[in-house]
Amino acid sequence: MSRTIKAQPLTAEAFAPFGAVLEATGTPDFMINAGLCGRHHDLARPETDADGAVSLSVGRSEAVTLPLSLSMMERHPHGSQAFVPMAGTRFLVIVAEDRYGTPGTPRAFLTNGSQGIQYKINCWHGVLAPLTGPSDFLIVDRVGPGGNLEEHHLTTPYTISTD
Repeated sequence: MSRTIKAQPLTAEAFAPFGAVLEATGTPDFMINAGLCGRHHDLARPETDADGAVSLSVGRSEAVTLPLSLSMMERHPHGSQAFVPMAGTRFLVIVAEDRYGTPGTPRAFLTNGSQGIQYKINCWHGVLAPLTGPSDFLIVDRVGPGGNLEEHHLTTPYTISTD
């Protein structure tokens, strides 16, 4: 048996309980680089515990195919995690609220290719899921001592679709 979740367009308001949407919308906050670059300032703040540090990495991910079978979710108890596509790649974002230490009912969002996301510390989420690939992503997350990955395998998978 499978349960179906329909992916919705990603908006800052809908995603707020899970983290931040990283995109340049509206008028820039101010200009930098001799007036050549409009800066959309302080869109998200990486979170880490006292033992960790913020790290910038690049990940290359294979594409997923929709509909997608979701059988595992993960979270990071010691730091936030952000993914920003480096080549305008649209990707699927799957999140869930915590329900007594396990993921609740997932929600799925489709980015528009010019959006990145930052998951809040301890937010249940699916794996990186670009719709074309292989695709490169800037990854901003915590490095440091201690395990910062918790996986939960779902008893009954969900099917994620756009229909």
